[in-house]
Amino acid sequence: MLADELKSIAAHEMQMRAATTACVNVCGAAGCQSLDSDAVKNALVEAAASEGYGANSCSIRKVGCLGLCGAGPLVSVDPGGMLYQRVQPSDAPDIIAALQGPPVQRIHLDSRLPFFARQHRIVLENCGQIDPERLEDYIAAEGYSALTSVLSEFAPSAVIAEVHKSGLRGRGGAGYPTGLKWSTVAKAAGAPKMVVCNADEGDPGAFMDRSVLESDPHRVLEGMAIAAYAVGASEGYIYVRAEYPLAVARLKSAIRDAERQGLLGNSICGSHFNFRVNIRLGAGAFVCGEETALIASIEGKRGTPRPRPPYPAASGLWGLPTLINNVETYANIAPIIRKGGEWFASIGTERSKGTKVFALAGAIQNAGLIEVPMGISLRDIIFEIGGGIPDNKRFKAVQTGGPSGGCIPEAYLDTPVDYETLTKLGSIMGSGGMIVMDETSSMVDVARYFMEFCMTESCGKCTPCRAGTAQMYHLLGRFTSHEATQADLALLESLCDMVKHTSLCGLGQSAPNPVTSTLRYFRPEYEAAFASSVDIAHNAGGRDCSQELASASPAVRSEGGK
Repeated sequence: MLADELKSIAAHEMQMRAATTACVNVCGAAGCQSLDSDAVKNALVEAAASEGYGANSCSIRKVGCLGLCGAGPLVSVDPGGMLYQRVQPSDAPDIIAALQGPPVQRIHLDSRLPFFARQHRIVLENCGQIDPERLEDYIAAEGYSALTSVLSEFAPSAVIAEVHKSGLRGRGGAGYPTGLKWSTVAKAAGAPKMVVCNADEGDPGAFMDRSVLESDPHRVLEGMAIAAYAVGASEGYIYVRAEYPLAVARLKSAIRDAERQGLLGNSICGSHFNFRVNIRLGAGAFVCGEETALIASIEGKRGTPRPRPPYPAASGLWGLPTLINNVETYANIAPIIRKGGEWFASIGTERSKGTKVFALAGAIQNAGLIEVPMGISLRDIIFEIGGGIPDNKRFKAVQTGGPSGGCIPEAYLDTPVDYETLTKLGSIMGSGGMIVMDETSSMVDVARYFMEFCMTESCGKCTPCRAGTAQMYHLLGRFTSHEATQADLALLESLCDMVKHTSLCGLGQSAPNPVTSTLRYFRPEYEAAFASSVDIAHNAGGRDCSQELASASPAVRSEGGK
């Protein structure tokens, strides 16, 4: 398919939309589907037919995630951008009747709310706007125009230069400069080369990648194809967890449609560029989010990490130079090519460019998917966009970065959200999970919950992670049962230091973060969990536990006193 053909399809789609009186969009992402949004769509079709609307005058279609997942099922109406929340099939006749009049007030959702107005959508710009199962919808939203432009106008080095210029950093957690990674793979000796999309999203409370794949799969495929052209690859893999059946189904459909139209496969867009995409399903192991474990799993081996170097850029999948980025990173590529690297770099902060997608969950009024400029404050995210804490409870902490992240207290709510600042606070950006906690949360319980997750998800290959996380989980259990001593606290801090600095991969290296951050900001909660002196003497058999504390390293004791 050539650029002129894409424009012709886009023009035809726009003409069809202009001919319709109204377009009713029903959220078809997993969250709303679990609330039976399919039944809502069917009821809307029946109600429209009853009111005399034909298919050409009132379009009722399934779209991707509309964002405010906690208020689903969601329905939007164009033109006008009317939104409805918690829609039931019984609401369908009233929604259709209101197409030519005022909204249905009992289910109306104000689209001017900060949740919608404060967002800056780049990755999510098509989510809730297009049918993810129709290639023509994506093409009408400038889909694949960046790919055709690259193949006809850009040398591979020019594509990498544009990504460099954008300042885009990997959105999978570490924040490595994307342009630098691409140029490393492009320069690597060896052929063929591989492109891999890491869609193994395993953080509790995280659903960013799943929503993008369900809502706009062609956007990720286009980004991967551009990346493949830039680094000289001809084959790609999407590693996605099998627990995402809707995302997998839509990816498979998108790949088939793109291949039929010559947008993937051989001689893409009439050029000499070939690129095929394969899907590999993961069994849900959190450690396979680590790139070398992911590679092992794709190869059919047990998903465990290996020491680096060599890095995947030099020796990755089957020993070949391999580019690995996550879903959100690839989803940023097409708009960067269309609008230019300087445009993207003008958004965000000096060192953290562009926007970031977050999954808001926990004790938050507006749970859902958001995209905001880098540098926005935590306070704006939680209290403006998120709507604050339900039931008039007080905010206590927010955890960013999933089980590998840290818990940030109220005193730092005005902190800008960027890679460096979050790291200084003892947390990480991670892939975008953001869990809010209110005053009823015990921070020791929170730390123990995430430690249990890391313990059970450890692959067991290295002793520090395998044994260290188990020992930390056991110690945290002593705190939650009020059996802990000062020596237990010193030992816990010593183990955190050991596991962080001696584990093989990022899972173990970051596993102590929830513990160290809660110790840093909520230490009194740990100290309040000490057993009484009588209990200590009884549990210790009358021995003096100060000997255990004295055996801890001076560094641990001094850190514990901070």
